[in-house]
Amino acid sequence: MSESPTAAPAKEVVLLKGDGIGPEIVSAAVQVLDRIAKRYGHDFIFSEYPIGGRAVEICGNPLPQETLAACRAADCVLLGAVGGPAYDDLPVHQRPETGLLALRSALGLYANLRPVRLFPQLAQASPLHMERIAAGFDILIVRELTGGIYFGERGRRQGSFGEEAFDTESYSKTEIERISHVAFRAAQSRNKNLISVDKANVLESSRLWRETVHRLSSEYPEVTCVNMLVDNAAMQLIRDPAQFDVLLTSNLFGDILSDEASQLTGSIGMLASASVGEGSFGLYEPIHGSAPDIAGKDIANPIATILSAAMLLRHSLQLEDEAIAIETAVESVLDQGLRTADIAVHDSAAIGTQAMTEAIVAAL
Repeated sequence: MSESPTAAPAKEVVLLKGDGIGPEIVSAAVQVLDRIAKRYGHDFIFSEYPIGGRAVEICGNPLPQETLAACRAADCVLLGAVGGPAYDDLPVHQRPETGLLALRSALGLYANLRPVRLFPQLAQASPLHMERIAAGFDILIVRELTGGIYFGERGRRQGSFGEEAFDTESYSKTEIERISHVAFRAAQSRNKNLISVDKANVLESSRLWRETVHRLSSEYPEVTCVNMLVDNAAMQLIRDPAQFDVLLTSNLFGDILSDEASQLTGSIGMLASASVGEGSFGLYEPIHGSAPDIAGKDIANPIATILSAAMLLRHSLQLEDEAIAIETAVESVLDQGLRTADIAVHDSAAIGTQAMTEAIVAAL
């Protein structure tokens, strides 16, 4: 492809590399974005700020005010991962995950978009038999991100059996409505099939969820909308993932189901995500964790973060051709048979983080 004759205005991208393998995979994505900038004549301004365990080590706060202010001033944010066993015994307010939850809430990022696609080149890496995935699958999980049990009242108290802990699941109609609109609009642009996941046979919050989604479905008559209990959804993902188009979920259910679905693609190291709210601002990150056991060993799979960078280009910077270029480069590298350890099969040779990154950059 030829160089773009018109350069876009400079775009500010905040880098939150975080903990564990976070610095490695974010650096990989930056290399890819640098290549995109050069190829298409863009100017990306990168600035790095601490979050999570690293931020606790620096200033005792998993989300420093300076980090939050920088994110608010930027066009978008690229995040690695936070957390690790080294921080498990910290007080709740200092836990890396607390900082991440606070960041999502403060930035109003209530919708998490998690594409789950089986690359045909990785079919052998999927734990499912070939006949179950022969048709492939392309699922979009739309997860509510700033409500539910992760943000509900919690604590310890004395109960009838002694000390007990509690976490509260709570959703308002407004929270359900806004995430439902995101899912319905996504379904409109895809195969017009929406499945709303809940546990309405037990949970009152799920009953309100189901009622609200059902009411809003009349605004999208071209979209087929059905309900599915979360336990059935977990089973159906294994039985026939191709039946799903858009999955609408609460915070907790989306977290669990997307991790399950990631394994069907061959590795959680392949799944990108976008956290968005109103407007074009977004936070982009792989769905996997910080994997501190492999940090610094040049074996982490950077593809999920690189694909997150493609989502950043598409959703926040409206650079569709550039996003497609990254996705095409990833497919090209997989076509060449290049694999990191998590997606290598039959004892085939694996390459490292940097080698995979360099191959994708070269494909661009």
